[in-house]
Amino acid sequence: MKVLVAAPLHEKAIEILKKAGFEVVYEEYPDEDRLVELVRDVDAIIVRSKPKITRRVIEAAPKLKVIGRAGVGLDNIDLEAAKERGIKVVNSPGASSRSVAELVFGLLFAVARKIAFADRKMREGVWAKKQCMGIELEGKTIGVVGFGRIGYQVAKIANAFGMKVLLYDPYPDEKRAMEVGGTFVSLEDLFKESDVVTLHVPLVESTYHLVNEDRLRLMKPRAILINAARGAVVDTNALVKALGEGWIYGAGLDVFEEEPLPKDHPLTKLDNVVLTPHIGASTEEAQMRAGVQVAEQIVKILRG
Repeated sequence: MKVLVAAPLHEKAIEILKKAGFEVVYEEYPDEDRLVELVRDVDAIIVRSKPKITRRVIEAAPKLKVIGRAGVGLDNIDLEAAKERGIKVVNSPGASSRSVAELVFGLLFAVARKIAFADRKMREGVWAKKQCMGIELEGKTIGVVGFGRIGYQVAKIANAFGMKVLLYDPYPDEKRAMEVGGTFVSLEDLFKESDVVTLHVPLVESTYHLVNEDRLRLMKPRAILINAARGAVVDTNALVKALGEGWIYGAGLDVFEEEPLPKDHPLTKLDNVVLTPHIGASTEEAQMRAGVQVAEQIVKILRG
């Protein structure tokens, strides 16, 4: 059996596939035309957030039995076309939970203590000590919007920091909330009462621009917004306005409505925002877990 690996995959995952006796063909991020050529005799395909596995690609692969996504989402795979053909689609949703949660606190510390700003000033030869007065996290309230795998990890870390934890989720799990010392509240109350609001929801119709001008105006003037979920969960124009006019203390963003973020984007001009290029899952540990979990599922499916 042949497995096409169409995106970078951890060596441990490749090893699992080869030990199972599969032929592994690797080509990094082929375009659709090239994919159509490559998939003609493959039994499985593994991708990450790209390339896209379109209906055209699926129809060009008569032997295809399983598509694996080494990561969380499945938005780059035509699920309907796969379903019509009886092709299984698997992913590794829990692989990067801890990595994303730890980045949330990296962004939070960078904003709260103005670390990125201080670093820039040091490199410019400016001793900006007076401009770098920050705030502590202990005793503050963190509002976690979305209490799934990542939200749980964030709440767990926040609890260890001595923060009060507020939670919002359309499907509240009180038992899990007790484990992290969290309390479920309404979305509006969460925005009003939190010193930090962090987002951990998928991008669906109901979460598009969930953080809009009205909700930003609910936040405390010394509050921080963190988004390591999906860019379009936040109305960027409203956030730029909030940061520029000082409605909130600052923001830490790993995701954007437009990726890559344009060079001269208004967010890049603000000193009270910390920006990272969608690196939530970019740790060696997360990539290893994602690859291994998908490889193990593919071995199980192809072996029946």
